[in-house]
Amino acid sequence: MALRTARNLAYCLNSIRNYSTNGPLVNVTVNEKSGFATVTLQNPPVNSMNLELLTEISHTLQQLEKNKCRGLILTSASNKVFSAGIDIFELHKPNSDRISQTWSFVQEIWIRLYGSAYPTVAVINGHATAGGCLLTLASEYRIMLNKFTIGLNETQVGLTPPTWLIDAMKNTIGGKQTEFALTAGTLFETEEALKIGLVDEVAQSKHDAIEKAEKFLNKFKRIPPHARSITKAKLRGANIQAV
Repeated sequence: MALRTARNLAYCLNSIRNYSTNGPLVNVTVNEKSGFATVTLQNPPVNSMNLELLTEISHTLQQLEKNKCRGLILTSASNKVFSAGIDIFELHKPNSDRISQTWSFVQEIWIRLYGSAYPTVAVINGHATAGGCLLTLASEYRIMLNKFTIGLNETQVGLTPPTWLIDAMKNTIGGKQTEFALTAGTLFETEEALKIGLVDEVAQSKHDAIEKAEKFLNKFKRIPPHARSITKAKLRGANIQAV
């Protein structure tokens, strides 16, 4: 069993090395000891989720799934913003084809990340608003640095979050807290987000957050991946089907 696990990990590492990139908008690196992939968003200045960034995220998640990734850490190259959400220029006088593609990618990314077979952690090293918060809610565990904000603030700009995202937030912080948060478009500061359960841990630095993320992922080291992924699918399947 130990030999088989080692061989599977070696296969995973070799496969991931083949597509690890320093791409223009998404960077993928792999910890060769653990097999954990760190996916870093790098679309300055605020990691706006335009069609190009969404396309790269989607491709990255497809490759991680294909190559049986052992765990994912999602973070930002910026030290101020995790992601400010969908690019406002995609919404202002939108081209119908482009906005349709943009929203399709948002849904696809949600399904792939929320329903991933491997464990996932969001290292929130900057503000995570709207679509940025969406990415963190799709992750299983959230670690946030101090002095930043997080939330689904769509109502502040006259928009409404989709039902499946509302349901995911309910699963995270409860129905009553979700209603208050979404109807007001509330952005929570780090300590408040921790208090209501929107994030799971607070870190003092990005390095500290990455270490905490790896500690979380290592909890599943001895859990058979197949059994874990099936259990996760049963827990999250209804929400995925609602997309």
